[in-house]
Amino acid sequence: MDPNRKHLRNPSREALAAHESDQQKGVTPPPLEKPIEPGAKLIPLVPVGRIALGRMPLADAIRARESRREFADAALSLEELSFLLWATQGVRKVHPEKKWAMRTVPSGGCRHPFETYLRVRKVESLAPGLYRYCALEHALVGVTAPGADPNVSLAEACYEQGFVDSAAVTFVWTAIPYRTEWRYGPDSLKDILLSCGHICQNLYLACESIGAGTCAIVAYDQDLLDRFLGADGKDEIALYVAPVGRTVRA
Repeated sequence: MDPNRKHLRNPSREALAAHESDQQKGVTPPPLEKPIEPGAKLIPLVPVGRIALGRMPLADAIRARESRREFADAALSLEELSFLLWATQGVRKVHPEKKWAMRTVPSGGCRHPFETYLRVRKVESLAPGLYRYCALEHALVGVTAPGADPNVSLAEACYEQGFVDSAAVTFVWTAIPYRTEWRYGPDSLKDILLSCGHICQNLYLACESIGAGTCAIVAYDQDLLDRFLGADGKDEIALYVAPVGRTVRA
């Protein structure tokens, strides 16, 4: 068997039983999101209760869903971006002690090990640049992490897929593996990868419902993409790229 196929298999019961997770040891769970730097300015998004988008019937959104690589040179509204962020990582309920959070997508044990970064090119009311979505606050914060390199071209990082740089906004999801490992140990990898897929499918459907489109990308230069975000590639790892824009349709 190809050794890479082991990543598709769950660990045996014996392996799981032999592992004592940090949760079982009584270790405090990791934070639900990356900390916001002291003094950082939060940019509020449109509150979920005021978003009046996404009324397309689900069956129509599923039927229309496809990867779209051509975008109109038009801005998205802040309400549209707020809707897409809520649809992909919106928080529905938080444990009183912030031990877990229920979101708009599933994740094993409500661990949600992801961070959402945005390379904004054309969004109304937002200056172009790199942002991170703070899901608990439903707000954005500019990324000034040590090591982040805004001069890296995302198209270059995605192996010269030029349409990436024509998007109004590009979503990039990273994983912080320990959020899941704290509970599931050796059973974490498959859950993290499957859960990231749930997020991107929600983005596809939400985009269709507002006349926009996206294309999921996993072909990228890992080091370049991590460097663009300021991720260390070890405790935080870039996983998935999804450019979004208003689509050009026949």
